[in-house]
Amino acid sequence: MAPHFDIAVVGYGPTGLTAASLLGRLGHRVVVCERWPALYGLPRLTHIDDETARTVQAVGDGDEALRDSSPCEYLWVNGKGETLVRIPANPDGPMGYPDHIAMYQPDVESAIDKRLRGYGTVDIRQGWAVTGLEQDDDGVTLRLCGWNTETNCADGARDEVRARYVIAADGSRSGIRELLGVEREDFGFNESWVNIDTEWLRPQPPEFAYGTQYCDPARGHMTINIGTTRQRFEFAVLPGESREEMTAPQAAWRLLRHYHELGPDDVRITRQLVYGFEARIATRWRTGRVFLAGDAAHTMPPYLGQGACSGLRDATNLAWKLHLVLGGLAPEALLDTYERERRPHVTALTQMAIGLGKVANTHDVEAAAARDAAFFAGKVPPPPPFPPLAEGVLRPDGDTPVGTLTPQGRIRLADGRTGRFDDLTGYGFALVAAEDPTPALGPDRLARLTRLGCTVVALDTVDDLDGRHLEYLQRLGAVAYLARPDFALFGAATDTADLAALVDDLDDVLSGTAEAVV
Repeated sequence: MAPHFDIAVVGYGPTGLTAASLLGRLGHRVVVCERWPALYGLPRLTHIDDETARTVQAVGDGDEALRDSSPCEYLWVNGKGETLVRIPANPDGPMGYPDHIAMYQPDVESAIDKRLRGYGTVDIRQGWAVTGLEQDDDGVTLRLCGWNTETNCADGARDEVRARYVIAADGSRSGIRELLGVEREDFGFNESWVNIDTEWLRPQPPEFAYGTQYCDPARGHMTINIGTTRQRFEFAVLPGESREEMTAPQAAWRLLRHYHELGPDDVRITRQLVYGFEARIATRWRTGRVFLAGDAAHTMPPYLGQGACSGLRDATNLAWKLHLVLGGLAPEALLDTYERERRPHVTALTQMAIGLGKVANTHDVEAAAARDAAFFAGKVPPPPPFPPLAEGVLRPDGDTPVGTLTPQGRIRLADGRTGRFDDLTGYGFALVAAEDPTPALGPDRLARLTRLGCTVVALDTVDDLDGRHLEYLQRLGAVAYLARPDFALFGAATDTADLAALVDDLDDVLSGTAEAVV
């Protein structure tokens, strides 16, 4: 009989790692199926935001994961090097990290892998491809086949595993999505760029210590620092240039010399390949007990730096909902809110990324000149605000900004321990109040919060070292707020009498008896 797990995670990139670590942390039996025998070991992504860094903190040693990272300022310049847009880097964003972070992906993946291997509940099966699946009323059976790295195909030993639910985080060419017959909507953005990853052989020059997007109609290109020792360069592939031509070493040195006056004495090339930038979203993210996540569900151009961030949001959104359903704390219908919450959010980000991509890929000289003039005249509207969650597991409340992100500051507990809020209070729901809320809640509601894994924090019993949580309450005009495990604001209590109603509303929304915010 095939071994039985709570959740099977297919794919062991950032999204799969995050999902497996969160579910393992919550005590679930998880099996990971990944065709490659080891972690990738090279950087595919280079940017995360402070929300994603907070997620990394929840699934691994955040300091170890980000040990070779740095705040990253972005400049968008035209073909003459004139600044069109400057996006500064806030070194202390609301989540307790810089809001733009240039990071080294292998460090992040290794830190998460190390953490989840210590849970004792996660079975990691690297070197196994999923070749088939069958669903029934109780679970999903995955057929596995050993992956041959020499022939690049599944022709090895065979096995099966069974799980109650499956998270398919197996990338943009998802085999699970293909097995399910799920199509993707194409948003019509398709560009090819050559990616050149390098390591500095000398101290990083100051002009490379930030990200720069060159919106040059002759050839769009960009560079971004990865910490202080690594640098990524990307160049648009022009009509008539082949993939084979652009992946030849001489092409890399020609581009680096022409655009940045760099040669083999300055940098060592560690990876060179052509990427296709696309914007596609799966037509459905759930098929029975199988959920698509990360690039399997959606891909977007990289100009907003939100592709990997969106995948980690998928994982965090799914993990806590699966935890409640598996524990009998919420009906299975809760899982339908995954796509309802995530699809509009990622669609908005995809449209924003496409807009930036069109700026970066303006190849017509006259159109580029008109674009530059509009920027210099201040006629280009600012980008739309980052989208909140608009519906789903949110308190029906028209005045409170439900679905936006709650902050993380540094606190000191009564026993003297000092650190980031999440490290000291744990992972899960959090009820944060200005004063002790227990008298207003009573034993029954406190017991319900405990069953949900909700931490109750009274700020009058801890030192809010940077005042971030108290300031947030003041901004809300509230005495308490209730944060979901994925840091989204469920709702807030305007006064002590509203505290009990806040907890009751969470119960009602989770059980499906209340209308979700629309």
